[in-house]
Amino acid sequence: MAYGSSLDQIGPLARNIPDLALLLKVIAGRDDRDSTSVDRPVPDYLAALDEPLEDVRIGFAEEYFGEGLDPEINKAVQAALDVYKTAGATVEPIHLPHMKYAIACYYLIATAEASSNLARYDGVHYGHRTAKPEDYIDVYCSSRQEGFGAEVKRRIMLGTYALSSGYYDAYYLKALKVRTLIKNDFVEAFKDVDVIACPTSPVPAIKIGEKINDPLAMYLLDIYTVSANLAGIPALSMPCGFTDSELPIGLQLMGPHFAEEKLLRIAHQYQMQTDWHTRLPPIANGQG
Repeated sequence: MAYGSSLDQIGPLARNIPDLALLLKVIAGRDDRDSTSVDRPVPDYLAALDEPLEDVRIGFAEEYFGEGLDPEINKAVQAALDVYKTAGATVEPIHLPHMKYAIACYYLIATAEASSNLARYDGVHYGHRTAKPEDYIDVYCSSRQEGFGAEVKRRIMLGTYALSSGYYDAYYLKALKVRTLIKNDFVEAFKDVDVIACPTSPVPAIKIGEKINDPLAMYLLDIYTVSANLAGIPALSMPCGFTDSELPIGLQLMGPHFAEEKLLRIAHQYQMQTDWHTRLPPIANGQG
């Protein structure tokens, strides 16, 4: 089901980087039945995994390490960067000046596209159909009322508002322009570095349903990950530590367009130096 068509990306999961490289090799490349796929050779992602890091430059964007970042997460990510330095990589500061607009930009574009994409799920063309409608209007109204959860309805309404007459230019069109600025920030940054490192989340993992009644707080948890979707670049998240409460911490790496081979290599070298990816939270070990 399409959510935000210009933002959606495939997100494979794996236990370690070699497994991820194997999986990516299978799913990458041209697909004649997918107009969004690109006709270019698929590298042997496994072949370069063991190359050393002496030539690698890792960007450290100060915009990712400001207000709102949990101190334990900051400490773990800084420790991960120290591992890279010890392994021979160069870590240098960079700037992404429009990062502060990423979360607002993302949720304007994503909800607008969701509103458009989900319009077809009306009980007639696609999706759930109410059992005993009173008339054709009730088919639409009740089918969508029953078929969508609260969060989906919220995003549809936000997107419909952003696309409505009188607000399109002020919200959606402006968000598209800001998206271009964010993308250009990454293009410029990747002239100086190979990848950009940052936390995956600003806070440790929350409990299931903990922020269900605070949508804004939930949206803000995406603050570090949405920029890759906006810029259309590859990114990965891998474990880099635990909090004192034994909650896992993630390190995110982002690379330029079609730099998955280098991204996997840099991530693999970190996993060769650490064992965070082999360790499990207590609940996963049956202790919670």
